[in-house]
Amino acid sequence: MENLNLLFRGFQVALTVQNIGAAALGAMLGIIVGAMPGIGSLAGVALLLPLTYKFNPTTAIIMLGALYYSNMFGGATAQF
Repeated sequence: MENLNLLFRGFQVALTVQNIGAAALGAMLGIIVGAMPGIGSLAGVALLLPLTYKFNPTTAIIMLGALYYSNMFGGATAQF
């Protein structure tokens, strides 16, 4: 039963307005940076890392995760 309580607590923390907003912002910026030729996922995260310095650590990790995965998606889009 304790595992379910911890799982629900994790969802409660992850689904706050601040964390969802940080994930959305990270996703948008990650797609933009990922679409740039020559910049990979790790380089994109390294470039956007200073955006997370003032955030709560949990919010920063959520934003970096969204940056990383959306950066990979942005790199897979067709270049015109």
